[in-house]
Amino acid sequence: MGSEHGSERPAAIAQAILAGFDRHYGLSRYIAQQAKARFERGDWHGIRRLARDRIAFYDQRVREAVDRLASEFGLGKRSQRLTDDRLWLRVKRDYVPLLADHFQPELAETFFNSVSCKLLHRTYYNNEFIFVRPAVSTEYLDAERPSWRVYYPLSEGWRPALRRMIIDLGLACPFVDIERDLSLLQLAAREHFPPGFAYAADCQLQVLRTLFFRNKGAYLIGRFINDGELLPFAIPILRDSQGRLYLDAILFGSERIEALFNFARAYFMVDMDVPSAYVRFLATLMPTKPESELYTMLGFHKQGKTLFYRDLLQHLKYSHDRFVVAPGIKGLVMLVFTLPSFPYVFKVIKDKRGKEITREFIKSQYQLVKFHDRAGRMADTWEYSDVLFPKDRVDPQLLAELHECAPSLIEEEAGAVLVRHLYIERRMVPLNLYLERAGDAEREHALIEYGDAIKQMVSANMFPGDMLYKNFGVTRQGRVVFYDYDEVAYITDMNFRRIPPPRTPEDEMSAEPWYSVGPHDVFPEEFGTFLLGDPRVRELFMKHHADLLEPAFWQERQRRIREGELDDVFPYPDALRFRHRLAMPATAAPADA
Repeated sequence: MGSEHGSERPAAIAQAILAGFDRHYGLSRYIAQQAKARFERGDWHGIRRLARDRIAFYDQRVREAVDRLASEFGLGKRSQRLTDDRLWLRVKRDYVPLLADHFQPELAETFFNSVSCKLLHRTYYNNEFIFVRPAVSTEYLDAERPSWRVYYPLSEGWRPALRRMIIDLGLACPFVDIERDLSLLQLAAREHFPPGFAYAADCQLQVLRTLFFRNKGAYLIGRFINDGELLPFAIPILRDSQGRLYLDAILFGSERIEALFNFARAYFMVDMDVPSAYVRFLATLMPTKPESELYTMLGFHKQGKTLFYRDLLQHLKYSHDRFVVAPGIKGLVMLVFTLPSFPYVFKVIKDKRGKEITREFIKSQYQLVKFHDRAGRMADTWEYSDVLFPKDRVDPQLLAELHECAPSLIEEEAGAVLVRHLYIERRMVPLNLYLERAGDAEREHALIEYGDAIKQMVSANMFPGDMLYKNFGVTRQGRVVFYDYDEVAYITDMNFRRIPPPRTPEDEMSAEPWYSVGPHDVFPEEFGTFLLGDPRVRELFMKHHADLLEPAFWQERQRRIREGELDDVFPYPDALRFRHRLAMPATAAPADA
């Protein structure tokens, strides 16, 4: 193949890496196309399997690329060639031109990084050898077929424009009554806009070309432009028990759209030629949501990690505060720290844990949640290895705790603190702290949310294990989300029992249980002992969620899951659903993500 570092060898390595990425992206698109077909068939379990399989695809493709480089080019992890700086510099230099006309250059750069980091020592993690900063701009990138369609309702009429907008989606199912649904859309729109609203010459509807699929729902995502102003909107499309479609609601405004893309929800499956064009569109709808989270919610969680790390480096450059131990009750398993000016927390597995569980088990629990439907109630995480923090930005107390609690993961070098492994997630207010400070109305809302969070996790076959308030957080939107995963388990693996009555007075006075307790036994009656010590909390909990203390509630949910039923968990308020405007047929079973 020419000389050791001649023009042919690095170019061939670069082409091999890009071929690995193209295979990965082609399979990702195939999964999104399959999601549409399974939505049309009502194969809800199949859609969940697709979502789970896609998460694993990336690492599989990276391993395939690394194996190919080892077998074809002799670039195994211990290869002497990898210590020659000139080779990988040339590989990266030859990779960049390959992306000039590529539709996913930013994802291909991240794939290059992933392959490189499997092969190179971390001293090579700089912009010379990997893409710390992007080399190819995606600012104006789009395919020949634009990523969104445009409709002009003033010239063709509102009803025809809306009808064509739905037809263009290409769904292969009949609607229950599309004319009825279009009337409901128009009625909801008239109620949203103030009386006397004036349409301007630039009035138009811009809609992303392909649907967003998740669990039982398909979502049309768009924006209404009028007089230079932009109004985001989304239309959930659902399928009834007879295989017919209906428009379930219309969601207006950034806040409603952000709820669809919340970090506690499963990723969407979307068939896209140019992901960056979709992200640019979505960023106009949710201007406060970082691109890292948008890419992640589109299923590109590795790209989300790349962008998050760039955001962190940029933030560190323009801020001055220090990383500190996060507020709240210290965990038995995790040490949690944060940078007050940055809305995330960093979680490190302790070496000295208060529970008899291994590091490998904890990692497997986080992986389980990553691959599972989070039902909008379990925080997503990014997992990192070998992260460097500037030592002068780490509070001495935090540094001391890191050395004390996780010495195997901490190394200090040249003014930096290296953390060998950590998880990063959105920062929330711990629910126990929130309840201590809350007024009466806030307390009731939080407890309703807490019970709803548990019930929606149950719908996804997830048992929190440790239901203490300290393991839940309150988001800035007032939503309660679970974030402690070391005891999560499948509902169907548990045995929910009622405590048997004592046989004798001695049984009742005994400090030990008078009944056998298996490793998977759960006694819901006991939840109240740990959760309801505060009379104010007890009153509100019993008002809204007393059923959580009854074994029958859990046993009924187990039955439904074992029989293959998937409960509906809507990412928008029930009051917005069109069924409240017009009674749906009895066969139109609601469904969603």
